[in-house]
Amino acid sequence: MQLAIIDCGAGNLHSVRKAFAACLPEGVMPHVVTDAAALADATHLVLPGVGAFADCMAGLNALPGMRAALEQRVLRDKIPFFGICVGMQMLFARGHEYGTTEGLGWFEGEVTRIAPQDASLRIPHMGWNRLQVQQEHAIFNGLPQAPFMYFVHSYAASGTRPHDVLASVDYGGQIVALIGRENIVASQFHPEKSQRAGLQLIRNFLAMKGA
Repeated sequence: MQLAIIDCGAGNLHSVRKAFAACLPEGVMPHVVTDAAALADATHLVLPGVGAFADCMAGLNALPGMRAALEQRVLRDKIPFFGICVGMQMLFARGHEYGTTEGLGWFEGEVTRIAPQDASLRIPHMGWNRLQVQQEHAIFNGLPQAPFMYFVHSYAASGTRPHDVLASVDYGGQIVALIGRENIVASQFHPEKSQRAGLQLIRNFLAMKGA
């Protein structure tokens, strides 16, 4: 197993690396990479992102050959891939944070500012919320029926195809919390900050095989 964590200059890399390292087999360590060539030997890929959609996309696009290498390894070779927070948002067609920015376009939908129906709910959405599982998936193995996960975000996916949504969360309306298709999973929440449930989710991802 070789796990590559992509550094696009806008991710909580220390916490992500530490959490994934805790879940890997003994003697295996995650590699934080900025070189597209490093993806060739990876068996699992992680794309974390923190901050604004536009900044994360700019950071990814600034890495020579990285976008093409990602598409080769994930969309064609179909090795397991995990996007975290803005790393999930980047998978959609575009984001509307500080203007409109084109995303990777792997999933249908756009990323827009959260608008809770309850005006008393604060933005950003920050803290612990229970997942509402929408469909069965191996990523939920060993987890309780409605696990708590930790969220920090002001923007969320909209217009997502229902069969791509693995879990949602209620924050003054339904928010997409976890998406998945074939070898791809991605979370709006931070598994690396979600304690025992988050670590179990990471273990389940690492157990995934290519589609």
